[in-house]
Amino acid sequence: MRRALLADLHLGQVAGDYQRFAALLVELPHRKVGELVLAGDVFRTLVGLPRFWSPSVREALGLFAQLRQRGVRVVWVEGNRDFFLHTEAMDPYRDRFVPSYGFAAGGRRFLVEHGDLINRQDRQYRLWRTISKSHLAFWGARLIPKVVAQSIVTRTEQALAKTNFSYRRVLPEQDLVREARQHFACGVDVVFWGHFHRFWSFAEGEKQAYVLPAWQEEGTVVYIEDDGSFSWAGGGGQFVDNGKPFCYQGQEMAR
Repeated sequence: MRRALLADLHLGQVAGDYQRFAALLVELPHRKVGELVLAGDVFRTLVGLPRFWSPSVREALGLFAQLRQRGVRVVWVEGNRDFFLHTEAMDPYRDRFVPSYGFAAGGRRFLVEHGDLINRQDRQYRLWRTISKSHLAFWGARLIPKVVAQSIVTRTEQALAKTNFSYRRVLPEQDLVREARQHFACGVDVVFWGHFHRFWSFAEGEKQAYVLPAWQEEGTVVYIEDDGSFSWAGGGGQFVDNGKPFCYQGQEMAR
């Protein structure tokens, strides 16, 4: 199965981005893509409760439903702008919503994460994330009137701009290398992260880790083939599985 991987779409942030995305989704089945993997932050902010959805968000979500009707699985990896997407209201628009996504292709093991928790020094953000995604916050969100919900989304977007932007400006390379090595030790061959909006790579032997440029800014799409090779604008690579035990058997695994 061919997969398409995108990170950081931030739909609704730039004029015309919904139209660009709609054109991409129409193209995917023609490219023989069987699964779309979203590495988080698909919208500026998305809460998995309809009372928080604007008309443009509803329209964009409908594109995912149409894509699934055309036989393409949609896997959504949780980003810092994604809240409570496990709800039944989201069922028509995605097949899986997971904190990280592991799958095998061509004997190689891949892992996709958003990457917002890599920087352990950003304690302000980590605290805000814990509170805003807690069970208490979820049940509170269910009780909020629709009129209030829209204003909360706006304030959340403003808060994210303050808590995230400062630490995304500089890549935490030491933290990225540490996380990559931990995944490599568990048998992962290729790691993909988003969140930082710029390209970064690290290799150790035949193991590879990448930070993907944001789709919203550069239109980056990674195509992962059945044989484990992958490519995107700027080239691709071939990686060999070393056969070590895989520590992510508990994660959602594509069949």
